[in-house]
Amino acid sequence: MSIRNTIFFICFLELFIAALAVSNFGFTLEGLQAVTRYSGRLSLGIFSIIFILLPGHEPKATGILSPKPFHIFALAHGIHLIQLIIYVYLSGNELIPIRLAGGFLAYVFIFAMPMLHHYNKTGEVSDQKFRWAQSVYLYYVWFIFFMSYLPRVQGKLTNIGGSYWEFVVLLCWVCMLLGMKLPALLLQRRK
Repeated sequence: MSIRNTIFFICFLELFIAALAVSNFGFTLEGLQAVTRYSGRLSLGIFSIIFILLPGHEPKATGILSPKPFHIFALAHGIHLIQLIIYVYLSGNELIPIRLAGGFLAYVFIFAMPMLHHYNKTGEVSDQKFRWAQSVYLYYVWFIFFMSYLPRVQGKLTNIGGSYWEFVVLLCWVCMLLGMKLPALLLQRRK
């Protein structure tokens, strides 16, 4: 899929998600929370494709997402970030500094990776440095997704919307991602 088509598709999905959340919860703070939550699920889906297929299966990843999969994830998660900032501001929720710092670093990686990908394609960043950066990016962002759902399952976060079993399923999915990635990682090390 071309980058342009994928951008339109992601924007359409984000609008669809917003309409679905508003139709279920109305134009309320709870509705905005649902928009943010559903947008995060879309981001997790896109990241799942990247995490499972990269490195090693670039043609499949580019066929599903676009020739610039990191750009697509940055777009989707950037939209999620804007929604999250608006929700936190309007709700007056207290921010947890350690979670804020970990999330900030993840967003730095998310927004830096498209540039590193571009510089790797133009030869300004070596393949070895790009592979190292890609590994740090993939596993750190995976860890942030894991740490997003673990405290929800443990019941440590309140007023977050969603159901307990929804969070259990999402945490299991995030754990399964790592389980799917490990065999490929072991095979890659043998080579």
